[in-house]
Amino acid sequence: MSLIGDLIPGLRARREARTEGLASRLNWLRAGVLGANDGIVSVAAIVVGVAGATSSTAPILTAGLAGLVGGAISMALGEYVSVSSQRDTQRTLIAKERIALRDEPDAELAQLATLYEAKGLSPETARQVAEELTEKDALGAHLEAKLHIDEDDVASPWHAALASAVAFTIGGVLPLLAILLLPSSTRIPVTFAAVLVALALTGATSARIGGSPVLQATIRVIVGGALALAATYIIGHLLGASGLV
Repeated sequence: MSLIGDLIPGLRARREARTEGLASRLNWLRAGVLGANDGIVSVAAIVVGVAGATSSTAPILTAGLAGLVGGAISMALGEYVSVSSQRDTQRTLIAKERIALRDEPDAELAQLATLYEAKGLSPETARQVAEELTEKDALGAHLEAKLHIDEDDVASPWHAALASAVAFTIGGVLPLLAILLLPSSTRIPVTFAAVLVALALTGATSARIGGSPVLQATIRVIVGGALALAATYIIGHLLGASGLV
């Protein structure tokens, strides 16, 4: 009878794999929330700044769309480059491990047994666990034990880029619509209020996902967003009052 199913380390490994999968999904969700937060602040700062200089809808729409499209592309590109580097590193590590298993199987088996022994198993049990895991899936066992990665769970840069762009766009559409659909007399204060409410929601969501204090995280996001909007509005207002624009 196999010892793997009866051993605590084996159960722990499966539990850790499920935990890591959940953590990965939560990280993606948190990245999406933060991307939406960036879209809200970036586009809101642009349109509020332009609205501070002029009440004309055309330049506000032009600047807002430019910020929305440019920001989404920039976010997607940054995420693509970052995740591509991560993926290349993972693939390199996987390739090296596959070569090591092919060229030095005995040494790799001994190394795997040593890793399980370091987790508290006796030398004999660690060796048997290593042999059984190697027989079942040698590469997977070594990747999980030594590198904590899964061959089938390599990140996709295209998925990351798309998710980042979509999140930014969703966040950026709110302030753009708010300032375009409202009359000029109320568009700036209402947009301010709508943006701060949206930031409070994204800040609280991000904090809950990350397990940090909700109130502190929400206040930080609101204060930062308010400062950004106030700064761009003041600059736009001063430029408009000076006649430079």
